Amino acid sequence: MELYNGRPESVEGRLPREVRTYDFLDELGISYQRTDHEPANNMEACNEIDAVLGVLICKNLFLCNRQKTNFYLLMMPGDKKFKTKELSAQINSARLSFADPGDMLKYLDIEPGAVSIMGLMNDKEHEVQLLIDEDVLKDTYLGCHPCVCTSSLKMKTEDVIKTFLPATGHTYQTVHLVGED
Repeated sequence: MELYNGRPESVEGRLPREVRTYDFLDELGISYQRTDHEPANNMEACNEIDAVLGVLICKNLFLCNRQKTNFYLLMMPGDKKFKTKELSAQINSARLSFADPGDMLKYLDIEPGAVSIMGLMNDKEHEVQLLIDEDVLKDTYLGCHPCVCTSSLKMKTEDVIKTFLPATGHTYQTVHLVGED
């Protein structure tokens, strides 16, 4: 794996959702570094990607309530455990569960394994509420996928919060997750 500045020189063979991510970031003037890789299906692979980027990739979970009327994108440190009960109490939503892949595709134009804050650029109706664990906001940089699981990005957290999110029309709620047993 190599670390590159910005978008690939050629977008041939890349999915339109990935190319749209680079176009959007470039249009906003957000600088980012990128690495291409095989889909990471275990923690060893994730750790290798983190090492190349020099940042801990965020764990991104796409959740919904039991009625499937409220959808949430949760960003949290990759090494923190997710406790449904802990989050439910903070956002006043009982019975949170993982949303269906079909809803992920419908609202974020993302498939399982590639869930990312970048998908919010595809949520034009603002159906998805962003939840960010406070520890993610403490880091200078964050890592995420460009809407595909075969590339990963590193960018300034401040750029994502102050430039990317306003451009998508989304806000966020800070949550405090302990994630311990």
